[in-house]
Amino acid sequence: MQLRFSQDIESLLKRLAEKPLTLADILAQTSERGFSLVIGLLVLPFLFPMPPGLTGVLGIGNLVLSVQMALGLRSPWLPRKVARLQFPRGFVLTLLKNLKRVNGVLKKVAKPRMRRIANNPYIWQINGLCIAWLTVLLMLPLPLTNPIPTVGILLFVVATLESDGFLMCVSYAVTGLITLLFALIAYLLWQMPGLFQNIL
Repeated sequence: MQLRFSQDIESLLKRLAEKPLTLADILAQTSERGFSLVIGLLVLPFLFPMPPGLTGVLGIGNLVLSVQMALGLRSPWLPRKVARLQFPRGFVLTLLKNLKRVNGVLKKVAKPRMRRIANNPYIWQINGLCIAWLTVLLMLPLPLTNPIPTVGILLFVVATLESDGFLMCVSYAVTGLITLLFALIAYLLWQMPGLFQNIL
């Protein structure tokens, strides 16, 4: 059975491929679910090579939405520049092509479970805080690390859309491991300042 996440994201991507839509249009049509759907849409491209100029806008949009979640808001808002973003049609088609691979992995781990946790309003805020932190890690100028926090964010998105409290708990553990990994990377770069300067 296909996940609601994959169904919704695939539907959005097909509409984006047929007719240019802004993120503001999507948010207006998806209501509260727009938080998770648009975060998923914004972060999914980080799993694959992206056209230049999109990284900063997608990261800022993701950070703004996740901070709103952490504050307990249920009506999403985006800055005008981000809200007017339109994905290039060719890039949307690439995402559609790769979405099946992502879905093939996620559908093996997600299903409705532990709904008392999944539907708790405080958990909503904790998830937003974790996504915001992972987005900060995502936006760090480190080569080849984008997919790592992206996986963590996608786990939270899928867990929210599928009402999977168990997967949320797993996502907290994954967030901790990702944080430790980035701390290790930061330590290694600190020990090799010349390498850090070359990266920047």
